Amino acid sequence: MSRTVTFSVTGLHCASCVGRAEAALAAVPGVTSAQVNLASETARMQVADADAIQAAHAALETAGYPAATSQAKLTIAGLHCASCVGRAEAALRAVPGVTQASVNLASETAQVTYAEGVTTPAQLAQAVTDAGYAAEVANNAAPQVDRKAAESTALQRATLIAGILTLPVFILEMGSHLSTAFHHWIHTTIGMRTSWFIQFVLTTAVLAGPGSVFFRLGVPSLLRGAPEMNALVALGTASAWGFSTVALFAPSILPEGTQAVYFEAAAVICTLILLGRTLEARAKGRTGAAITRLIGLRPATARVETDAGPVERPLADVIVGDHLHIRPGERVPVDGIVVSGDSFVDQSMISGEPVPVHATPGAQVIGGTVNGTGVLVMEARAVGRDTVLAQVIDMVQTAQGAKLPVQALVDRVTGVFVPVVMGLAALTVGIWLMFGPDPALGLALVSGVSVLIIACPCAMGLATPTSIMVGSGRAADLGVLFRKGEALQRLETVTTVAFDKTGTLTEGRPELTTLTLREGLDRGAVLAQIAAVESQSEHPIAQAICRAADDLPRLKAAEFKATPGMGASALVDGKTMHVGAARFMAELGIPLDIGAQFSPAETPLYAAINGQLVAAIGVSDRIKDSTPAAIASLRAMGLRVAMITGDAASTADAVAATLGIDTVVSECLPADKTAALERLRADGPLAFVGDGINDAPALALADVGLAIGTGTDIAMEAADVVLMSGDLGGVARAVAISRATMRNIRQNLFWAFAYNTALIPVAMGALYPIWGMMLSPMLAGGAMALSSVFVVTNALRLRRA
Repeated sequence: MSRTVTFSVTGLHCASCVGRAEAALAAVPGVTSAQVNLASETARMQVADADAIQAAHAALETAGYPAATSQAKLTIAGLHCASCVGRAEAALRAVPGVTQASVNLASETAQVTYAEGVTTPAQLAQAVTDAGYAAEVANNAAPQVDRKAAESTALQRATLIAGILTLPVFILEMGSHLSTAFHHWIHTTIGMRTSWFIQFVLTTAVLAGPGSVFFRLGVPSLLRGAPEMNALVALGTASAWGFSTVALFAPSILPEGTQAVYFEAAAVICTLILLGRTLEARAKGRTGAAITRLIGLRPATARVETDAGPVERPLADVIVGDHLHIRPGERVPVDGIVVSGDSFVDQSMISGEPVPVHATPGAQVIGGTVNGTGVLVMEARAVGRDTVLAQVIDMVQTAQGAKLPVQALVDRVTGVFVPVVMGLAALTVGIWLMFGPDPALGLALVSGVSVLIIACPCAMGLATPTSIMVGSGRAADLGVLFRKGEALQRLETVTTVAFDKTGTLTEGRPELTTLTLREGLDRGAVLAQIAAVESQSEHPIAQAICRAADDLPRLKAAEFKATPGMGASALVDGKTMHVGAARFMAELGIPLDIGAQFSPAETPLYAAINGQLVAAIGVSDRIKDSTPAAIASLRAMGLRVAMITGDAASTADAVAATLGIDTVVSECLPADKTAALERLRADGPLAFVGDGINDAPALALADVGLAIGTGTDIAMEAADVVLMSGDLGGVARAVAISRATMRNIRQNLFWAFAYNTALIPVAMGALYPIWGMMLSPMLAGGAMALSSVFVVTNALRLRRA
């Protein structure tokens, strides 16, 4: 049935754009009509099905007019295994307008990208709820920490009740098997049928009470034809309970010799799986410890200046422009500028630098940092989601919710796993009924139930996301923020780490160290003229020259023109000034006829007035204290280290020799950095570390881009990883965390897959013909629960990475 869809379109500038966009939409199969409105920047289509909407988005993207998209985050309850994840993602992707959906089992969240105007976050949440998993838009949901705590408490209570009810059942049935004396005592006191009746009552209470969650979630999934873990448990326990109930109340229906009860199997399976979920929930709660700590850095209130004096208000009520009072020892509420006061602020939670920052009027302060002994008054400049701390929390949450490429294998397997397991269970029952010894029916039931229980894919679903959550959280503790979760996997494969030099390997604050003048010229006058040109530039070298001329009269420059990677020119006092590198002078035809001597660490520049060289300038940038150790750490990890810089070869080689850098690409213009990266990448995947605007293309091009957090916002937006401080030790820490996390994921996946692969044949009865051994459904339930706990516990080891 056709439907009308309206959504926002970007990139429309004129009637020609409209025509091309409409032509692109009209060519999509399933689109019967399309009108694009330039004024409202919307497209209105008549489509046959949801597939046509997805194809229309792709067509607009190709045509250069992509649909405007938004992102929504959902919290989802009722996810228990990898199959649940697959069902929830399928439900989201089936919603018209959804272009990408990723569900994370460990954090029980979904990240969804959708076309604006086609659907809404509320509709997305409803689609997941209709699929059997209660979902809410994250902004409207209960805090994640509170929800996790409530879930853990509820599971503990259910497990305790199940354990109290199950213990007598286990003692009555297993005691009779393990002790002949106990068996006779039961016979001579209450009798075996009374024992069975007690077991029936208690087991029914377990299944109807604490164990009802398996039926409440599992039966609907069976009816939808999309069985998952709860369906397997529900089928297994119901089979054991149903067979036992028939054996108790209508034994004549069963073949002679098969009248046995398995109430203890149903009760113990429920109890063990609930226990496993309780331990898992407690462990999963610890996987989000990094987010909990970050959220805890935000104060609940702020003291806002009013006409009546400072008033305590909730943080949510603070607006931009408010003046806030911060007492000694308090946390800074939001980002802003100090208006009055004098104090030292501990910013280590953001910058990683242990030394407090001196905060005086005009200084920037960051929300969540700790004020020292002074009183400060600040003006709020960024509140709510715009603060640095909120963005850090958002980056960590995004990384934790990411789905790595390695997860694709798990998704393919779990997509068919549960139906295959149900088929294997049915096959197992059939084989035992046909070929098994007496009592074949009882043995068939035990084997079928064991297969259903042992094969629950909980561990598979948790193997990757729990490691990502803990690994990215630990990285955040160390000042490394993975903006894109995929970088966590890609960084492990990197063989070369390339660095920008200025501001990355060095302090980024060069100083004027040499000024050689043509004979007869006045130093102050020439330096003031050069500074007039450089004052128009934001380049660090230009700023160094300006700082050297701080005490000189300030001259004005006109008609300023910068040539990237070369230099700059301007009119100063009516004279044409050129300041730049030797190649700039060569291009202008100005000979370098001043005999200046530069040290290898200095960057040489030249100044000319009206086409005649007047000065040779040497500027040097001090290497950061953390750089030598960071480079040594990377080399010790087996990585090749490269440096890409626009500096002269002599300067670059001198820095490289000091630091032990393997490869140097010098005299590299900003436009040439990407080409240099491509050459370096010929030897294997490459990471690039930079901090400036001119590094953004290289950061985006590299397999993994790492931006220094003290650098520009543009660089950080282009990067995959942000190092919150200027300490380059964060590069080695990022690589180490990536390697440890991927190693942990492989361990978890091996355990999850090997466990199922090895134990399903055992559950089917493969060992019975050889040793007469059968896998008890109780042991199967315990092993299944422990496998999930093992995976989560193994992931938690990353907290010590």
